[in-house]
Amino acid sequence: RQPACAPGPLARASSLTRHQTPDLPTCKPALRSIFNQTTKNLVEHVLSGLNCTVFAYGPTGSGKTHTMTGVAGQLGVMPLTLERLFTRMQAQSEQMFRVRISYIEVYNECVYDLLNPSPVNGPHGSGSNAFGGLDLREDPDKGVFVAGVHEVEVAEATTVLALLERGNARRSTEATKANSTSSRSHAVLSICIEASEALADVRKEMALGKLSLIDLAGSERMGKTNNMGARLREGNNINRSLLALANCINALGEKNSRGKFVNYRDSKLTRLLKESLGGNSKTVMLCCLAPSADAFEETTSTLKYAHRAKNIQTKVVRNTTSVTAHIAEYQQIISDLRNEIGHLRAQVRHVSEMETPVPPPGTPGHGSFDGMTTISRRAARSTGGVRVSLPPGMKVTDLTRPLDSSFAFGRDGAVVGGG
Repeated sequence: RQPACAPGPLARASSLTRHQTPDLPTCKPALRSIFNQTTKNLVEHVLSGLNCTVFAYGPTGSGKTHTMTGVAGQLGVMPLTLERLFTRMQAQSEQMFRVRISYIEVYNECVYDLLNPSPVNGPHGSGSNAFGGLDLREDPDKGVFVAGVHEVEVAEATTVLALLERGNARRSTEATKANSTSSRSHAVLSICIEASEALADVRKEMALGKLSLIDLAGSERMGKTNNMGARLREGNNINRSLLALANCINALGEKNSRGKFVNYRDSKLTRLLKESLGGNSKTVMLCCLAPSADAFEETTSTLKYAHRAKNIQTKVVRNTTSVTAHIAEYQQIISDLRNEIGHLRAQVRHVSEMETPVPPPGTPGHGSFDGMTTISRRAARSTGGVRVSLPPGMKVTDLTRPLDSSFAFGRDGAVVGGG
């Protein structure tokens, strides 16, 4: 990787991805460059039916939200990924896609829906979405999912970007001593994609891909932020969830961790990231560092977690599903009936052509077959032969003789050729 500007003093210790250890520039690199080197290749994997996750990790004020969502005039990783995703789907005309998105936040260990709030009882709406939040449940097939979350089906990138902007406006942010626009919650944007062959008949196989884009809240030191009241409670919950995440990374990153228990239930954040950390997913961890001497301890801790995260091994499996057995049987019956109808129509057409009326005697065409005689051929299943209009002087027993190119009748009824 070529940095956009000269490397700083922490260049030799930085680590952003699993397979790369680039230099850390002292100035902000272009967000598109970060996207191209970390997230761009994940789009193809998602469209093929794999699970992929990208999350930003680091202390407060280090630029996680700036990296993920961007600023005015400069798109972040989230909008660039969505733009790339829909561009690639439009280029694959032989497939049909269905895209559903959801956007949630984990605030004070409660899960809230950012796309479907109620206008009353505060910013998070009313009911379960306002006070206790939504529930996390686990299914053997789906894994961990949010019960009751609102999913929006979209068909173009502009719609998704508008929903992303609307959800970011509803996200919990407050000013602190360390950051004037500090995110007080973890935001998770989930994109579910169903890909199938664009056929007029039966869809045989469907690929199910999921892309999770996560903007984590930053860890805080109470001695530096001087938070009190609600901000203090928010900071404690943020640190608790990030500590649970760090414990999971440590347990999964140990070389001899096979069979070791990993406690994902210490926080709702780690439950949501269960598949991303140690399950069926390709995961990218973006580490954001603050270029300040005051953040030396936070920077060192972040780099240590990034180094341990590189040792985590996930097992990625393509998610596919087929139609249920009874539906497949009905579709096969319909296909067989269509083939049978086509075959019967061909038989009717053939019989109608064979039963053309014979012209009456004295009219043109009577008594000629290819210029020699008229033979009306009809299917005779009883004898396996054909019926002909007998000329004068010809006996019925002559019908047993084979009709070939050497046997015909003249205009006067006489036999011409024959064996």
